[in-house]
Parts: sequence; structure tokens; C-alpha cells
Amino acid sequence: MTGITLGFSMDALSVPLTNILPSRKAPEGLATSRKFKQIRSSIEEVGLIEPLSVTQAIKKSSQHMLLDGHIRLIVLSDLGYADAPCLVAKDDEGYTYNSRINRLSTIQEHFMIRRAIERGVSPERLAKALSVDVSHIIKKMTLLDGICPEAAEMLKDRQFSAEISRVLRKMKTTRQVECVELMVSANTVTTAYAEAMLVATPAELLVEGKKPQKMTGVSQEQIAKMEREMANLQGQYKMVEQTYGQDVLNLVLAKGYLTKLLENGAVTRYLRQRQPEVVAEFELIIRTTALDQ
Repeated sequence: MTGITLGFSMDALSVPLTNILPSRKAPEGLATSRKFKQIRSSIEEVGLIEPLSVTQAIKKSSQHMLLDGHIRLIVLSDLGYADAPCLVAKDDEGYTYNSRINRLSTIQEHFMIRRAIERGVSPERLAKALSVDVSHIIKKMTLLDGICPEAAEMLKDRQFSAEISRVLRKMKTTRQVECVELMVSANTVTTAYAEAMLVATPAELLVEGKKPQKMTGVSQEQIAKMEREMANLQGQYKMVEQTYGQDVLNLVLAKGYLTKLLENGAVTRYLRQRQPEVVAEFELIIRTTALDQ
């Protein structure tokens, strides 16, 4: 069994800023952007948390090409830092590292904030470091309060507004799971979607047992229709969920069989002469990579 090769060194290397070469030009107006101000405030308050990512030293020099961390490099330079901790790529990366990494999900950010506060960092200091209002930190810190573990598990890799948690807390556990399942399946994890589902939720599935105020501009008839369609959609979602694995397997088998079939020149010529529309459908199935295509 082949072992896994790490793409970067495990230990950070301290590299002088003058020996780090940016791989792209900074965009205009960067210094006035919110992201730049947040990173600058964070480094000023708690220092550099995430090392820069660089290539190995260019041959016959001590200079490194920067793969990820262009804004951090500019901020460090502005603040008078002489060097920076860097993770050095073991291979010669031919692409921008920043475009291949996964950003923190909202729940991961929640756990990081909770951990920092448990270690003695005040919400006010975190707010200053991230250049946000302290109420934003409080919302992130209490993100999962009142949210059932099943719903949190489905949202763990997503980025979403903390306001969604405010809406979900008004629902009972089973309804929270249904709501999150539908949002994830529709790839629409938004506050507006959650609020629409809250309005369409029966009173017995709400924590306080009473219906919320109606949405502005939505009539009683539209609410009733929404509730019926939501119940129908949930039923369809459950049916698809139960058969999805078998459907994917059937698609893979069909693609494999049709690929081999059309590799036979005699069969392909015969079908093109007698049933050209069938060949077109076969070729479409072969090119299909997902069930929603």
C-alpha cells in the first residue's frame, strides 16, 4: 500500500519578507477593503496565525515564490515585520495554492471562536482582531445553541449566516432536520429559505407551539399552498434519498456497458444507419457524470 505524501513541510520556516516573491499583483483598492482591514486588525491583535505558503527556494537564490497569503504578506510588510513563518511546498506547484484549499466552514469558525474564548480571549478582543462588531462574535459563539446534533452535522461543511440558527431554534428537533435536509438538497442554505420554512411549519412542530408572524406580502392562501408543496417536496426528497445509491450504481454500469458497445465499429455503424437517435442517446449517457445532468 502506497503511503500518502505531504504536499508541504510540517514545520514552518522563518523566511525574510524580502526573499518572498508575490505570484500576482495586488488588486486596486485592496488597502481599503474590509478583508484587508480584518487581516490587519487580526495580525495587530494576536499576530500571524496562518503561515504563508511558498515554493522551495528558487535555484541559485534564497528567494521563494508565494503560493498563498498575498494579503498577509502586504500587511506584515506594512506593520514592519522582517520575516514570516512559511510552509514550504515539497513539489513545484504549477497552480495557485489559494484556489485549491477549502475555507473554514461556519461551524468550524464557531468552534475556533469558542476555543479562543475558553482560553481567555475576550469577545471584545476577538471582535477587534477580526474588525467586526462584538455582537457578530456573540452570534458565532452561540451558533449551535438550541440546534440538534443531526442538523449541525449536515451543516458542518457549509458556510451560512448565523441568522439561520436563530430561525432553526424556533423549530423542534425533527423539523430542524427536515428544514436543513431541504436546504442542503436544494443547495440554498439561506436565511430567507429558512424563514419561509418556518412560516410553513405546523404549530405542533414549533418550540413555543405557536405560529410565527406571517411573512410580509404573503397571503394566507399562499402560506397554505407553501405548506402543501413543502410536505410534497419532503416526501419526494425521502424517496430520492432511498433510491439514489442504486440509481448511481445503475448509471455506472450502463455507462460501462454502452462505452464498450460503441467501441465496436460494426455495431456503431449499424446503429447509425438504422437507429441514429438511439446512438445519440447512448452517447449522451456515456458523457453523463451525474444523475442531475
